[in-house]
Amino acid sequence: MTDVAIIGGGPAGLYAGLALARAGHSVALYEEHADIGEPVHCTGVLARDAFAEFGLSSDATLNDLQTVRFFAPSGERVEYSTPRVEAVVIDRARFDSLLAEQASRAGVVIHRARVSSLEIDADGVRMMAGESRATARVAVLACGANYALQRKLGLGMPRAMLHSAQLELRAEHLGDVEVHLGSHVAPRGFGWAVPVVRADGPYVRVGLMCTKRAGHHFQQLLADVAPRWGARVSDVALPRQKVLPLGPIRRTYADRLLVLGDAAGLVKPTTGGGIYYSLLSAKLAAETLIEHLPHDALHASDLALYESRWRARLGPELRWQLVLRRIAQRLTDSDIDALFELARTDGIMPLMRRTASFNEHRGFIMALLKHPPARRVLFRAVLA
Repeated sequence: MTDVAIIGGGPAGLYAGLALARAGHSVALYEEHADIGEPVHCTGVLARDAFAEFGLSSDATLNDLQTVRFFAPSGERVEYSTPRVEAVVIDRARFDSLLAEQASRAGVVIHRARVSSLEIDADGVRMMAGESRATARVAVLACGANYALQRKLGLGMPRAMLHSAQLELRAEHLGDVEVHLGSHVAPRGFGWAVPVVRADGPYVRVGLMCTKRAGHHFQQLLADVAPRWGARVSDVALPRQKVLPLGPIRRTYADRLLVLGDAAGLVKPTTGGGIYYSLLSAKLAAETLIEHLPHDALHASDLALYESRWRARLGPELRWQLVLRRIAQRLTDSDIDALFELARTDGIMPLMRRTASFNEHRGFIMALLKHPPARRVLFRAVLA
């Protein structure tokens, strides 16, 4: 019987497996796709500090990001630059592949198989992986935004979800990050364009998150964005589409089970970014299991420590980001235009420089809600 069975070969599953294997535990990881890191659904923007925080190789880094241009529904633009580089673009397929190589060297056995069933009892965990049966002392769900197993096990669904669509295209020249807002762009969400520097030239990742018809809105956004980047729309394939969780599931632990990253709904509600939260939840899950596996203390009451740990680290951020997400989803285009006018004339951009960072949005959200003109606009939308 394997000590730990991990379902999903993304950053959360791979990093948890790496940490557990390094601690001397036997780990089997099950990934349904033939190639680790494929297909790529992620924009691939990661905090620069994350590489040092989690001891990761930076070999998958493509380029730095420092400036973003926000586009209002009216067409008004506001530019924001960080004092130092806080975020980088990564080659997500290579990032995952490098993690998989590390995990394999540490002793993680990676199986290309889809786990279709999971049963848990007092003796362990039984799974159907492809055509084979497998057993383990404990299971880790790191299967991304796929909630069939969580629902079956009574762990609940994310509080909120949006639809996303994204595609990387060859570009003739590079620009800064673009963020597009408005009901005609991405209802209750936003669209983006991110510069990508590869060895064979410039690219742009265009995407959006919205309530519905993500593919339709993506085509409209692409038609607007492509000329600025010199991207050839005629060569475009269909975008990658997926569901994006924006809030944790009801419970991220059970007897002999932990749930990580997107599978747990641990994603930034403001931006939909999930890599950092995946790595952090994997680290906390591995630490919890390393403490409990030697004593076979794997009941839900024991593993609840994992949820206590991630809530201590992420709880305040998630709460405030969800507050802003709920307000933002009620803003009309005229409300958004009013906030852009405040950004140009009434101190919101200096407020952002003082209080915001790539991974921590709570300080800025609290400051924004205390800013009288911005507060009037935001609360008018809530009360409308």
